[in-house]
Amino acid sequence: MEIDSLRLLATAAVIIGGTLFPALAIGKIGSSGLEAIGRNPEAASKVQTAMILAIAFAEAIAIYALVVALVLKFV
Repeated sequence: MEIDSLRLLATAAVIIGGTLFPALAIGKIGSSGLEAIGRNPEAASKVQTAMILAIAFAEAIAIYALVVALVLKFV
């Protein structure tokens, strides 16, 4: 295989992994947070704050993967 083909395959792998795993993590965080709020409605504000923070960290991983994919594609 040529180097350009390998670069495209690596870019595709980073994009797939960088979007799939954070998406699954965000879904798990959201469902766990909503379940916790359903069990204890008085703690909704604390659970919601922690849930939003965890979702932001998971989304940051997807953004890092986007940066790596762009570096692989154009450098």
